[in-house]
Amino acid sequence: MKNFIQHIGVLVPLDISNIDTDIIIPKQFLQKITRTGFGKHLFFNWRFKDSEGKIKNDKFILNHDNYRKASILLTRENFGCGSSREHAVWALMDYGFKVIIAQSFSDIFVNNCLNNRLLLISLSKKHIEKLFFITQHKKRKICLIDLLKEKIIVDKYNISFKIDFIQKQSIMYGFDNIDYTLKHKKKIDLYEKKKNKYVFF
Repeated sequence: MKNFIQHIGVLVPLDISNIDTDIIIPKQFLQKITRTGFGKHLFFNWRFKDSEGKIKNDKFILNHDNYRKASILLTRENFGCGSSREHAVWALMDYGFKVIIAQSFSDIFVNNCLNNRLLLISLSKKHIEKLFFITQHKKRKICLIDLLKEKIIVDKYNISFKIDFIQKQSIMYGFDNIDYTLKHKKKIDLYEKKKNKYVFF
């Protein structure tokens, strides 16, 4: 994913709790080991009425014209639960999602997203309810995600959020855990030298 400090995109509301990884990307599409090509299978059993993906389910929100290019997903608690399949993250990213907003996420899913630099934002139930209220009646809403200020802005509603420092640096500047460690190599070396002074054999 490309780095960003701010992202502006369409916010799509998926008002369902406990969406597991098998819903996000069904197991029959897991044969590939590359990270691309999974977007067309995202939420496959909800987006399509047939097993070949030819008959769209017009009732599913991602098939509505207003949301076909949505890049910010709003959902409920425990998103990404179930089996640990990194393909779920790849499918979300390949479809075009850059940010997922929910009340909570599965721990394993969080780690997979961190490794792939997909931004997860956890909000209180109060703020989640407010965002669903704003997006009701299937109105297209443009949302601003400001990573530097840790703000979400949609309409006149301004929400603060907290994000893990390393994840924030990763998404803003493309750092991974190794890059972050190397950035502090001098401090680590100095600490090791001081520590070794007190090691006796």
